[in-house]
Amino acid sequence: GRAARSAKPPVTPGVIALRLPYRAPLNPSNLFGHLAATAVPGVEEWRDGAYRRTLDLPYGHGIVALTPHPDHIACRLSLTDPRDLTLAISRCRWLLDLDADPVAVDEQLRTDPLLAPLVDKAPGRRVPRTVDGAEFAVRAVLGQQVSTAAARTHAARLVTAHGTPVDDSEGGLTHLFPASGALAGLDPERLALPRSRRRTLTTLVEALAAGSLRLGTDTDWEKARAELAALPGFGPWTVEVIAMRALGDPDAFLPTDLGIRRAAQELGLPSTPAALTARAAAWRPWRAYAVQYLWTVDDHPINHLPAQGSPS
Repeated sequence: GRAARSAKPPVTPGVIALRLPYRAPLNPSNLFGHLAATAVPGVEEWRDGAYRRTLDLPYGHGIVALTPHPDHIACRLSLTDPRDLTLAISRCRWLLDLDADPVAVDEQLRTDPLLAPLVDKAPGRRVPRTVDGAEFAVRAVLGQQVSTAAARTHAARLVTAHGTPVDDSEGGLTHLFPASGALAGLDPERLALPRSRRRTLTTLVEALAAGSLRLGTDTDWEKARAELAALPGFGPWTVEVIAMRALGDPDAFLPTDLGIRRAAQELGLPSTPAALTARAAAWRPWRAYAVQYLWTVDDHPINHLPAQGSPS
């Protein structure tokens, strides 16, 4: 009976192996490269050719490993509650932008003669997204005006102090990323951040915890942009990167981004934000994908799959 079954909880929850299909082509280098390069220690890692992370789910939690293959993404999921399966899979598909139509995107971007060579060289780029919009917004604030390494360090501190511990039998994951409610009570004085950034973070977390700001896959893009822009410390770059990676707006654009401006200069595109935005009208409604292609002009770790073997 049930009592006997529940008396001995399984040491490791059952691992479910799935193949996540997608429309070809799919270029994994910037997609997995970005996720691995920005991975928050304890919550995410690159291990044995897979991007692994913890998932905070309605009924429990999970750990997922996602490995790119030529015709599918291999997905290994361990869940504490099987009722979370459907949602966990849809979050993984969303994270990797697997429902994109790369043929339509690339066709449009190829109409610009300066973008066409980038697309032809490595077509099928996806937008690296997130499994949780609120988590991504917090991380975007922690990453304002600092290096990727510093952003990871700030996030790891928050995770250790406020995240729920989890067991990972197959790797080095230790925590769930703290929910907004858990962060709402944090003492800003204990954050190793400039005062203005602390205020940005605490105001954001309060709005998320109160439910006045919602950053879900079904959120209205323009409404969310307006609500974010009204918060202290949210300039156009932060608002657009959240629109792109948390809300999934395929037309989000980052004309002030340093990597984008450098790429524009190198390719002979206009590099001032206003002139680049005018030129980018021809890339609509896929400007978020143009951003992915432009980012590859600069030789940054986000553009490459990590070297095999060692966890990041």
